[in-house]
Amino acid sequence: MHVQDLWSTLFSFQDFGELVVLVRNSVLAGAVLGLVGGLIGPFVVSRNMPFAVHGISELSFAGASAAVLFGINVVAGSLAGSLVAAMLIGLLGSRARERNSVIAVLMPFGLGLGILCLALYQGRAANKFGLLTGQIVSVDDPQLGWLLGISAVVVIALLVIWRPLTAASVDPDVAAARGIPVRALAFVFMVLLGLATAVSVQIVGALLVLSLLVTPAAAALSVTVHPIRVPLLSVLFAVVSVVGGTLLSLGGGLPISPYVTSISFAIWVVCRVVARRRTGRRRRRPAVDVPAATVPAQTQAPVAH
Repeated sequence: MHVQDLWSTLFSFQDFGELVVLVRNSVLAGAVLGLVGGLIGPFVVSRNMPFAVHGISELSFAGASAAVLFGINVVAGSLAGSLVAAMLIGLLGSRARERNSVIAVLMPFGLGLGILCLALYQGRAANKFGLLTGQIVSVDDPQLGWLLGISAVVVIALLVIWRPLTAASVDPDVAAARGIPVRALAFVFMVLLGLATAVSVQIVGALLVLSLLVTPAAAALSVTVHPIRVPLLSVLFAVVSVVGGTLLSLGGGLPISPYVTSISFAIWVVCRVVARRRTGRRRRRPAVDVPAATVPAQTQAPVAH
């Protein structure tokens, strides 16, 4: 394939106006998911839980695949798989080492179970592929209603527990000493993360959900640590990635996930470059010479005769 043909396949907008109408629900869903992912992402990064997102997404994929096989609601299946994974990780993985071991056990099991269900499914291959890489026109009105409802629960719950969850994420020992229920918050956070992962899988797919729940937050944290700017930038980056990826994917009719992940990765690279330049400027900044007159003379001890 020539470069020109490849470009026209990836970015072709001849009937862009008509196509946008077809993905109105996906654009709205992407904006909502950007809000959810942008708010929960900083906690995922600060609590060192990107691996948990991947583990939950594999069980979410298994639940969605089982739902496709048995002809039930895909969102409900994805939600059930995510919640099972989140609660297992929350209950069995109280420590980081235990958590990683639990996730490492759940990931291949969930992926294998999902592949088995899809292999037994006799329907369209597009439905199989979309669960892994996302689908651009898969969000119908009932699914959009599910997504909006679950997203509202996640956002409201995050806002309610924001301050104690922030304290528990920064220093759990100090938070526990202050009377904050650290373990209960950790379990609640895992459930919220399971809900967020379940709805995200419907758009970007199980394999690439990290681009929505981790990468925007990592980009924001690389340029600032301000407690207000971090979630705002994370939400902005996530919304731009999902909505921008959705609109770009109209050109070639390809899966949405490559566009979302590319935009998200590009934002992360730019933020890393900005952070590195800031660090370099601070290192090159000359030291300020203090005038000798401003330095108080030290009082000499009396000499004994």
